[in-house]
Amino acid sequence: MRIVIAEDAAVLRDGLTHILTSRGHQVPAAVGNAADLLTAVAEHRPDVAIADIRMPPTHTDEGLRAAITIRREHPGTGVLVFSQYIETRYAADLLAGGAQKVGYLLKDRVADVSDFIDALTRVAGGATVLDPDVVTQMFAGSRQSADLAVLTPREREVLALMAEGRSNTAIAEDLVLAYGSVEKHITSIFTKLGLPASANDHRRVLAVLQYLRA
Repeated sequence: MRIVIAEDAAVLRDGLTHILTSRGHQVPAAVGNAADLLTAVAEHRPDVAIADIRMPPTHTDEGLRAAITIRREHPGTGVLVFSQYIETRYAADLLAGGAQKVGYLLKDRVADVSDFIDALTRVAGGATVLDPDVVTQMFAGSRQSADLAVLTPREREVLALMAEGRSNTAIAEDLVLAYGSVEKHITSIFTKLGLPASANDHRRVLAVLQYLRA
């Protein structure tokens, strides 16, 4: 794999580079801030970009916002957020464009290098890799009273396509349904999964997360 790293801690940045290159992967760029990460991704078009969340200049959420930009502008590049923090404010936005080629792992919960490499490989291949604590905190405060068993087979098909990042139009084409029927199925999914309309929550993302967790 070709992997770009964004990590402001020099020791960890060099350590990740050594781990990856020693296993045969290429690291064309290892940078220390979000702006350089965006430049490196545009230049090298890696299979995966690894991004810490809190980086210069403000050490708040630069890395996560850069990851969202990469997801939007370079959909062929997988993104693995690798941090010791859970930022729910932007985590839903990270998944809002579809649940493929994205990961969010916590540094202190990755105990084995092979597990980390496996996560990168899965993200590059189109999968979603989320630490359970990230999912739990994203659900915190939202109503979640039902599991997927309450959905009809057709609703589960619709939700599965939502998890692949498909738009309502694409879902309608795949399932040979009218666009209005897809909208009705999605509304029913939200209702059955206990996800009311809210200015603070992405219902589509929360529904997909529940599907992934199940």
